[in-house]
Amino acid sequence: MASAAVVDAGDAPEPTVQNLLDQDTLKWVFVGGKGGVGKTTCSSILSVLLASVRQSVLVISTDPAHNLSDAFQQRFTKFPTLVRGFTNLYAMEIDPKVENDDLSNEGMEGFLSELTNAIPGVDEAMSFAEMLKLVQTMDYSVVVFDTAPTGHTLRLLQFPATLEKGLEKMMELKNRFGGLLNQASRLFGLGDEINEDAMLGRLEGMKDVIEQVNRQFKDPDLTTFVCVCIPEFLSLYETERLVQELAKFEIDSHNIIINQVIFDEEPVESKLLKARIKMQQKYIDQFHMLYDDFNITKLPLLSEEVCGVQALQNFSRHFLTPYKSALKRGTVEELEQRVSILKSALQEAESELDRVKKGKQAA
Repeated sequence: MASAAVVDAGDAPEPTVQNLLDQDTLKWVFVGGKGGVGKTTCSSILSVLLASVRQSVLVISTDPAHNLSDAFQQRFTKFPTLVRGFTNLYAMEIDPKVENDDLSNEGMEGFLSELTNAIPGVDEAMSFAEMLKLVQTMDYSVVVFDTAPTGHTLRLLQFPATLEKGLEKMMELKNRFGGLLNQASRLFGLGDEINEDAMLGRLEGMKDVIEQVNRQFKDPDLTTFVCVCIPEFLSLYETERLVQELAKFEIDSHNIIINQVIFDEEPVESKLLKARIKMQQKYIDQFHMLYDDFNITKLPLLSEEVCGVQALQNFSRHFLTPYKSALKRGTVEELEQRVSILKSALQEAESELDRVKKGKQAA
């Protein structure tokens, strides 16, 4: 697999996303992975970081469960909107389906419904092509895609083939029903309202756009895919599947973000937490073994959600500097802290016990 990451001989790649900021030829950055692993937070932060080094950045959500608006705490639509607090970062949310008002006239709706029934995903492909056409007319230095969960993302990579099937189906429909439809439309006084040639032309135009962009997607200087996961078996499995598929589609990938990592930084140890840390470490080791040539970034599990521009900017430092636990086991400071917490907890428990005993006596 081609890799644009710069790695010194004999050194492991940096455990940060700095390589993405340094690669100034990048035009398309995809962020994908299993549902619920924090893709939207990661794509939002990547777009914020890129905005600090690039002229203009557009972040697009292609996930039907749009969360970009939640991440930035600002309402976004299917048109690029400037993110509050920035002069060069824009966001938009698109639904991966063709809306009725996107059709040039209602007479084509029957064609489209038969087409979408015959070829699953052709409506998404057409919508994606429309969106790419729109994006290409704008002048953004880099576009970040917050993609839907893995299955949808892989469909997105198959769009050129999907549209090819769509064109074949359209030709078949035209050959079978073209004359009949034209006669029917004249009979009912509809004129040229049902114009399958226009639909065919539009589909061909979309196929050209997607094929042109697809060529760019296969260029490691222009495109990369960032895999987001959590340190658990299913996520490791899904990431492996995604990396294999990306290699099959010749799409460059050399960054993995492992999110929700629990670091050993609670002074008072919990058996459950210790077991969880041990389990996570097992999968983190497997990630490092499987992807030793990838930039693997570990992000800490937080006690609150990362929402709003300020929170995103604060959390972004962990993308550029490896997170380290502030706690060092076995030091005088750590033991003093632990003793202090245990004393405080003991006092609280004793006070609670006294209250309960007094309550029982009063009853």
